[in-house]
This record gives sequence, C-alpha cells and structure tokens, in this order.
Amino acid sequence: MSRRRGVMSEQFKAELAKDLGFYGTVQQEGWGGIRTKDAGNMVKRAIQIAEQAASKSPQS
Repeated sequence: MSRRRGVMSEQFKAELAKDLGFYGTVQQEGWGGIRTKDAGNMVKRAIQIAEQAASKSPQS
C-alpha cells in the first residue's frame, strides 16, 4: 500500500489552523490531535480560498 501524498503544504495547513483557532492543538499533539470537525473546516476554507483565486485569475 502506498501512502497518499499531501495536497496542501505544511505552511498553508498551519496558516489555516491559525485562522481557524486550533493551531495550539497542532503544536501540542500534531495533526492527528485535531478534531474531525476542525479538519473538515480546514478543507472547506481551503476550497473557498481556491475558488476565490480561480475566480480572480484570467480565463483563457
């Protein structure tokens, strides 16, 4: 079995965790210590940011 490669950079994940208020948990326990709800909120926020970036980029 191969391990899945992460899509988000560690820096981006850390910024999202700071914005969403659970970075302290990540620092103390690692990514495995966050709640499922927090992980879901992180993904939702990352999607929002990607959609905003896509809507601002020029269409070909």
